[in-house]
Amino acid sequence: MAAAQKKFQPIPMTPPDLPGNAATPAKVELGKMLYFDPRLSASHAISCSSCHNIGLGGADAEPTSIGHRWQHGGRNAPTVLNAVFNTAQFWDGRAKDLEQQAGGPMVNPVEMASPKAHVAEQLNGIPGYRDAFAKAFPDVPDPITLANAQKAIAVFEATLITPNAPFDRFLRGDANALSAQQKAGLALFMHKGCANCHNGINVGGGMYAPFGVVEKPGAELLPPNDKGRFMVTHTASDEYVFKVPTLRNIALTAPYFHTGKAWDLRQAVAVMGNVQLGAKLTDDEVGKITAFLGSLTGEQPRVTYPILPPSVGSTPRPEP
Repeated sequence: MAAAQKKFQPIPMTPPDLPGNAATPAKVELGKMLYFDPRLSASHAISCSSCHNIGLGGADAEPTSIGHRWQHGGRNAPTVLNAVFNTAQFWDGRAKDLEQQAGGPMVNPVEMASPKAHVAEQLNGIPGYRDAFAKAFPDVPDPITLANAQKAIAVFEATLITPNAPFDRFLRGDANALSAQQKAGLALFMHKGCANCHNGINVGGGMYAPFGVVEKPGAELLPPNDKGRFMVTHTASDEYVFKVPTLRNIALTAPYFHTGKAWDLRQAVAVMGNVQLGAKLTDDEVGKITAFLGSLTGEQPRVTYPILPPSVGSTPRPEP
C-alpha cells in the first residue's frame, strides 16, 4: 500500500475545476444537451455520445468508430470517463484539454463533418438553444458560438468521473478493498515496470511513450502508416509514440490499443509485457495483473438523458 500511494492517487469524489472555464449548473446542463445532440453532425445522426457512450465505459465497443457516411475513424475511441485528468487528449495529444478536444470531432469530415461556421448556424436554427446558451453565458452578447459550445461540452465531460473504485479505497487506506489476487497483481504491476508509464491519478494518461519499446508488435497492432505523435510534432523521435492511455475502467472498454484490435484484456496485458517491458509474463502473472486492473472500475456516472429542444421549420436540414 505504501509503495502504491507513492505512484498513484485516488480519483476525487467531486469533479475538478477547469482553468478559465467555470462550471455553473446552466453550463453543465447545456454541455450535456450538446453532448447528446446528433444535430451537431452534418447527418444529424452522430453525437459525441455515439463514440463516447457513457453506458459503455465512455467508449463505443468498436475497433474504430463509425462516422459520417459510414467512414471509419483511424483509431480506437478513447474513453471520456476521467479524461479530465489526462495531460492531453487524443492518442497523439493534439488537443491540450477537453475544451479543445470537443471541437475536433464536430468539424472532422470523417467524424461529425460539420463545417466550423455551420455549428453556430445549426444551433441558432434551434430556438430552444438560444435561451440555454444565454443562461450558460449570461455576460456574452452573442453566446451561440462553436467556442462556447466547446466550453459547455468540456464542463459536462469534466463531471464524468468514476470515483471510489476498490483501488481508490485501497489508496485511501482500506487494506481489505483489494482481494489477495488483486494485491498480488498490483505488486507485479509495480515491480515489472507497468507503473513506470501507467501511474498517477488516471493510472496512465500523463505521458507519451513508444509502442514497442523492446520489441515492435505486429502490423495489426502497430500499423506502419500510423506514426502516432510524429504526425503532430514531425519530430523523428516521436515516430510510433502515443499518449499512454488511462487504465481506469479498462475492464469496461474493450477492444484495446489505438487500433482496437485486442478484445481480450489478458491478451493486452501479455502483449504489453512483451513489447514494452521485454517480459514473458506467465499465465499466472497475466491473471493476477488482469485481476488488479479489474479493481480500477469505479462508480459509473449516472446521467439523466436530456430532453433536447426541437427542430423547427427554419432549422438547417441534415445532409444526406
